[in-house]
Amino acid sequence: MSLLAPIISDNGTGYSKIGFAGNSDPSFVFPTAIATRGGAAAQPTRAGPPIPSKPGNLASKRGVEDLDFFIGDEAIANQKTPGYGVHYPIRHGMIDNWDHMERYWEQTIFKYLRAEPEDHYFLLTEPPLNPPENREQTAEIFFESFNIKGLYIAVQAVLALAASWSSNKVTDRTLTGTVIDSGDGVTHVIPCAEGYVIGSAIKHIPIAGRDITQFVLNLMRERGEMATVPPEDQMRVASKVKENYSYVCQDIVKEFRKYDADPYNMFQRYTGEHSVTGKSYSVDVGYERFLAPEIFFNPEIYSSDFLTPLPDIVDNVIQSSPIDVRRGLYKNIVLSGGSTMFTHFGQRLKRDLKQLVDRRIEASEMSSGSKTRSSGVEVDVISHKRQRYAVWFGGSLLASLPEFYSYCHTKAQYEEVGPSICRRYQIFGSVN
Repeated sequence: MSLLAPIISDNGTGYSKIGFAGNSDPSFVFPTAIATRGGAAAQPTRAGPPIPSKPGNLASKRGVEDLDFFIGDEAIANQKTPGYGVHYPIRHGMIDNWDHMERYWEQTIFKYLRAEPEDHYFLLTEPPLNPPENREQTAEIFFESFNIKGLYIAVQAVLALAASWSSNKVTDRTLTGTVIDSGDGVTHVIPCAEGYVIGSAIKHIPIAGRDITQFVLNLMRERGEMATVPPEDQMRVASKVKENYSYVCQDIVKEFRKYDADPYNMFQRYTGEHSVTGKSYSVDVGYERFLAPEIFFNPEIYSSDFLTPLPDIVDNVIQSSPIDVRRGLYKNIVLSGGSTMFTHFGQRLKRDLKQLVDRRIEASEMSSGSKTRSSGVEVDVISHKRQRYAVWFGGSLLASLPEFYSYCHTKAQYEEVGPSICRRYQIFGSVN
């Protein structure tokens, strides 16, 4: 009997990406949000539709509309419905509420994918430094509640490296590199050597998609552009401006001069409709076009709480890694996530990082008094067309390899050993 395609589920702070292995894009992308009865401040509870603990029981719920909770876009749409409150079960990349997450996965599988979990292997993603207890809890849910055939939990950074193989700049399929994964809620800089995360060198940056959207909103309010936009639509407008009009400039001072010299050509116009009345409004989009993503490179323009530019963070991460893998980490810097999608983001990062590296080499040569000159360090930043959903695509790529099944933990192994079997997984896929 032929196996059905494994299911890939990449659950992020802001959005979840789900679909089947072998596809180039996820089948569904929607907010990681759940609307339940009892209000947003309600404590985690098993109220509402109970999750059966007996394996296989959930299969009987296939196709049944569950009216007690909603997930994704439906959850957001119902946040103002009396009696419902919206919850976000993942915070800063980590699962914060397991009850809500289990119910979220339930609807993901049955209502959206229309799949029988006992017929599929699953590949799930996890953030770097995810506690092993979280893996055990995940395994319990999927093996006991959903009765799945097999499970593989992969670190998001490793999958992002695999996704970069689709770039024409990549000649060898290596799982050594530095991943900059920036989504809606958190940005990680993660060094990997042969598929293993160098945990001691990981850095987290408190700047991500939500912060950029908030910064755009602040800038447009300061210029008085939001006066015509209803308060309930302002965040959505700021998000659209960020996604559709923003880009990374190479020199912020020159960019200001360009806008001041020729505002008619540099400023853009965004037109939207009131979400309730349908009445149209328009706003001018100006300096925020290049200032929004600039907070990665000059974070002081947004907040005084965090002042280290992204290129400095990347350099620190690589310098904190073992010396024998540093060249490989500089040579293969991979971008992942929606907040790295700004035009020229990769070019600016490569330029600034190369300047840092060259200055350090030059200072080292001068202090040593050596007449020999270093050949330098190759710095390369990989952008590719699968960047936005790089983690999901990497999972799809690896789960479609024939050897994937032999690396999964099966239902039989889980029943024999228990949840602790899922504390460790073997790395695979780093082959030419």
